[in-house]
Amino acid sequence: MENLNDEIQKAFEVIKDGGIILYPTDTVWGIGCDATNAEAVAKIYKLKQRAETQSMIVLMNGERMMYNVFNDIPEVAWQILDFAENPTTLVLDNPRNVANNIIATDKTLAVRIIKEPFCFKLLERMKKPLVSTSANISGQATPKSFKEINPEIIKGVDYVVNLQRDKIAGKPSTIIKLTSDSQVKIIRK
Repeated sequence: MENLNDEIQKAFEVIKDGGIILYPTDTVWGIGCDATNAEAVAKIYKLKQRAETQSMIVLMNGERMMYNVFNDIPEVAWQILDFAENPTTLVLDNPRNVANNIIATDKTLAVRIIKEPFCFKLLERMKKPLVSTSANISGQATPKSFKEINPEIIKGVDYVVNLQRDKIAGKPSTIIKLTSDSQVKIIRK
């Protein structure tokens, strides 16, 4: 049985040194790094062969981290999160305190508050948001299990978390865009 705390420590050390990790999330396997480190974010774009204009999701572990990144969070955001039955990603306006290359061209950032134990505890250690993008080359299908992950991705990261390797992924999160004036738009169900 893998040791959760050992894996959190190993992943934390890699991230702290500007590395990128392959890890299980509450939905699918993800590639991640410190969302405040532009060089680490650039490594992920390069590995995924993805244009930097395509933004990625950032994981957070609660209100404090959310308010560190967003000055203004519409009340409806908290209502959506309170009532969401499945993992839900919110796209919010005007993030700060994150790498510029993680912010979308329309000045938004996609965020998900996570409760899954590995990610939650890693975020507690990091005290910073964690990039989370599906573990695939851009344009390829999102892998449903660890064994479906392209070997290029596995070789391209600095650390592969040794947890939940046999788990079949859930579906990707619902994505809802909220504007400062509280307009709501569902991007992915």
